Order: sequence, then C-alpha cells, then structure tokens
Amino acid sequence: MRRSVAGMLILALTGCIAAGCGTITDRIRFGAAGLGGMYHAFADTFSDIAQSDEDYKMEVKTTAGSAANLRLLSDDYVQLAIAQADITNDAYYGTGIFEGKEYQGYSAIAGLYTEACQIVVRDDSDIRSVDDLQGKKISVGEEESGTEQNASQILAAYGLTDQLVDKVNLDYTEAASELKDGEINAFFCTAGIQTTVIGELAKQCGIRLLDLDEKGKDKLLKAYDFYTEYEIPAETYTGQTEPVETVGVKAVLLASDKLSEKTVENLTRTLFANEQELQYSLSADIALDETEAVEGISVPFHKGAVKYYESAGVDVTTEKGSK
Repeated sequence: MRRSVAGMLILALTGCIAAGCGTITDRIRFGAAGLGGMYHAFADTFSDIAQSDEDYKMEVKTTAGSAANLRLLSDDYVQLAIAQADITNDAYYGTGIFEGKEYQGYSAIAGLYTEACQIVVRDDSDIRSVDDLQGKKISVGEEESGTEQNASQILAAYGLTDQLVDKVNLDYTEAASELKDGEINAFFCTAGIQTTVIGELAKQCGIRLLDLDEKGKDKLLKAYDFYTEYEIPAETYTGQTEPVETVGVKAVLLASDKLSEKTVENLTRTLFANEQELQYSLSADIALDETEAVEGISVPFHKGAVKYYESAGVDVTTEKGSK
C-alpha cells in the first residue's frame, strides 16, 4: 500500500511539474524586438536580474517588434514581451491593424516608459521637415512592428501616401547602415531615448532628427488616443544642439496568462525593486512608479501583477485596463 501511495505521489508530482502547477521553474521566453532598440536592452537587463534567482530560466528572443510579440504571446511561444500600448490595444480588441482578429491570452504587468517617434536623416541632406520626405526612400521599420504603424500614421497626417514615398521595411541596425551609406534617405524609429542604434550612427556620420510641427502633432493627438506630446532634449545625440518636438507612446510589459499568479507577482516585484539597476543599464528614463505604471493601459492586468499592486496600495483590475 505504501508503495502504491508513493507511486501515486510521484506520478502526481511529475504531472504537476509538466503542467507548471503555478511553479516558476519553467523557461520563460521574453519577446524583445530587434537588436539596437530599447526593448532588447530592457529584456537583456531584466532577464539577468530575474534569473539571479535560480528558479528562473529566462531566454531573450529577437522578434520583429510589437505586433509580432503580441501574436507570439497569444500563441504562448513567448511568455513575456514588450509592446506599444496602441498596438497592444488593437491586438487585444481586434481593431486597427488587427481589425476582425483578436489576439489575447496575455495581460499587462506595467507601463515602462514613453517611446519617442523619431525620424532620422543625414545632416547633409536637404530634408528639413516631414513634408520634405515626399519622393524619398524611407525605412518604416520591420513588418508588424509598432514603428511601422507609427510611421504610416505620421506620414498619413502629412498627406504622404504610399504613392508619394518609397517605403522599405528594415530593422534599426539595417536602416542605420543604409542611411549612412546613402541607400535610403530617412528612417523611422519608435523607441526609448537615447536609442543605442541612433546614438552610434550619430558618432559615425552627422544626423538630424525631424520635428513634427504643431499641425501634424495636433492631427495625431486628435486621431489616436495613445499618443502624447514628447520632446527629445537637446544633446540627446551627438551633434543635436536643439530639442526635437515629436509624439510618443507608452511601452508596456506583458505576460502570458499561462504564467502562474505567483510567477508574475514575483516578476512585478522584481521590476519595481530593481528600478535603479535597470535605470543604470538603460538610456531611457524608465522612472518606475506603481501609480504611473498602470496609467493609460487598456488591457487587463495579470492576476499576479494585481496582487503586487494591491500590496503597494494601487487599485487595478483583471477585468479591464486602467485607460
């Protein structure tokens, strides 16, 4: 009888491990977008911190960006990811570029920082404004990236249709290389500042960032709820002597609903407990604060994140977001 009970316990334990059973020992894949952007830098740093606890096994995966991350989360190929708030909303509720098809199965952990919509040109070019992009060859980011959506919306706000510009899809590293070599005229990059790939390019060749004028910003702010006004401070990049006016959108850390409540509670606590270490490792101003981290997010929060926020005296819900 003892052998039978022991055998049943072993089988039950084996099944529990295989199924996860709320443990934190399974590998956690982190969808991090392309190299050279802030998502990847954050994912690398946060994963290193998280797996200092031997129970975590973190694996950072290079992806095409926000939209791809949301599909991968929905399919449970990755269990953590970062995505823009606007793209996250569209995917979850089947709107915008995801019209008619909802991608769910994930929830929010926290808003991390505001990403700036940056338009980069060489400083020896004759491109001085967004209007000057007409007839030019422009990288709008990788396919299915948040950058691609932002680029399309910004160009449309200035009346620059697909017939008036030559769009190509390149990742940030490729775009910087081709701009340096004169193979493209400009590239879009939605990322936290200072963005590494732009910073490195500015050291190799002179660059200029384009301002969005008041008319363009107003159109975007009225048409899309998730944009906010954003100023890139002077001296953010080598040779940038003046501030640059643009728009920004919040980057959101998301978790698969298949991750246990305990795992996500621990990851959320790790996030806020290590703000200083994260800030030292990143050029973006993450300025993590529990109250601000839940603002402007329209998708539900993970049960584990909710449990952490409750302990911090912040009210969020698993039913709908805070927006």
